[in-house]
Amino acid sequence: MPLRERLPRRLFQLVAGLAAYGVSISLMLHAHLGNQPWDVLHQGIAGHLGVSVGTVLIGMGAVVLLCWIPLRQRPGIGTVANIVVIGLVVDAVNPLLPDLDHLAGRWAFMLGGIVLCGFASGLYIGANLGPGPRDGLMTGLAARRWSLRGWRTLLEVTVVVAGALLGGTVGIGTILYALAIGPLAQFFLPMLTVTPRPTATATASPTAEPCPA
Repeated sequence: MPLRERLPRRLFQLVAGLAAYGVSISLMLHAHLGNQPWDVLHQGIAGHLGVSVGTVLIGMGAVVLLCWIPLRQRPGIGTVANIVVIGLVVDAVNPLLPDLDHLAGRWAFMLGGIVLCGFASGLYIGANLGPGPRDGLMTGLAARRWSLRGWRTLLEVTVVVAGALLGGTVGIGTILYALAIGPLAQFFLPMLTVTPRPTATATASPTAEPCPA
């Protein structure tokens, strides 16, 4: 079955993944042990402008998306949803989470946020409906010159430093996220990627292979 015929499942998976991603951001914000790299910048900007972190997430996502134009990147429905849904979920969840005094609870929030982010990444990337604006920026730059890893390192170090200077929280959570998110996403992605269902002919054929998503 072609991917377009699995669109309802892919849309549900996309929204669920983005919502879970927003919850993971809120968990790390309330742990106060270090945010995800881009969220260090988002939090710093939010504090200076007197607006919510979710509002900055949406605004920065739109700004980053504009950077796709000279790179000739094409957004998908998942790209636009990424900008809007994550920011809205962060603003909805933040007031519901407590600021914990006990270190054990804060670590639980931080580690839960990191693992949830890896699972959420597998969900929304596996839906195959377009990358997030920040991911698309890195892949677009990497397609021109240098490596994806090099651009990712440069961009994330830049936003962490800028965010820290603006008052965003950098800590052990930032480091653990940077080390763990790649392996976690790689672990979850194969089991969450939506692929075409094999046809009856393909199922019957011993040499048939599933098409890539």
